Amino acid sequence: MNRKTGVTTDGREIIAYQIKNNNGMTAEILNFGANLHKLILPDGCDVVLGYEDIKDYFNNSPYYGCTVARNANRIGGAAFDLGGVHYEIEKNDNGHNNLHSGSETLAKKIWEVENEEENSITFFYDSPDMEMGFPGNCHITVTYTLTDDNALILDYTGKSDKDTIFNPTNHSYFNLNGLDGSTILEHKLMVDADSYTYADSESIPDGVIRDVAGTPMDFTEAKLIGDRINDDYDMLNFSGGYDHNWCLNQDTIEDEFSTNGMDVFFAGYLESPASGRRMDFYTSLPGIQVYTGNFIDPGEIMKGKINFVKNGGVALETQFFPNAINIPSFEQPVIAANEIAKSRTVYRFS
Repeated sequence: MNRKTGVTTDGREIIAYQIKNNNGMTAEILNFGANLHKLILPDGCDVVLGYEDIKDYFNNSPYYGCTVARNANRIGGAAFDLGGVHYEIEKNDNGHNNLHSGSETLAKKIWEVENEEENSITFFYDSPDMEMGFPGNCHITVTYTLTDDNALILDYTGKSDKDTIFNPTNHSYFNLNGLDGSTILEHKLMVDADSYTYADSESIPDGVIRDVAGTPMDFTEAKLIGDRINDDYDMLNFSGGYDHNWCLNQDTIEDEFSTNGMDVFFAGYLESPASGRRMDFYTSLPGIQVYTGNFIDPGEIMKGKINFVKNGGVALETQFFPNAINIPSFEQPVIAANEIAKSRTVYRFS
């Protein structure tokens, strides 16, 4: 059942839309930012972090549940060249880089509903030319679908009248124990990636690809997230834990999720030995940012009036590699004028 949850600072209604499958799994998505507010499994457990007070989403610096667009992650120097034109965007990260498109991210805008069904909803947002500094009038959609095998499918499309960057993601933080104030350090994580992008102390890749073998970045076999998170290793020292992009192997196509000419690959899984819950994840994109909530503010209140805790959730952000627009050797997050870009990410629970 859809419900009004509040109003924006300019008086627009914030509606929480509910979708469900035939097994009792439900998701609640806000029209404010097309943000995933709740994801409740058939056993009644909500497995995504989020705020108790809807007004807290107006700031939401940790990006709980956010649909991040137009560009996820970081752009070094908050600038890029495209089609012979130099663009400068907001320096909202470390004083001179761009993070998640800027402080006026689309996760803080009202999105319109394009289509609504019992198990699926599509939101759209028309981003005007040069909004947040990105070229082109860009029509963006995100569709949330729940399947009867307890998968949440996220489909994104973008179409612009100019060449532009298009690299959306979802920034939900998962905790398979539920909203009990526990951390994810005792969760097991497997990532199907033999390498990751090196990033400097400001989390900006320079094009160097490192092998995971023999390092704390090796999740090719499942291990506890907390096993080596405090190792004396440059990547972990820079970020206070995991907050890095893995280069997915993309060697196992999941036919069930590969449709309309788009290949979707197995990317890994997250598992809680304590609860017995598991989440497999799949994507059509080349990378995934694993962020272990290193800077979660324990002073904030989440759903259920429980305090957030450091490492209280893990974000698994599928994406083109960070700073790819400035590194020609990386697959480019660019769509040509009047072409349609699309991507898919799937989280399946068992």
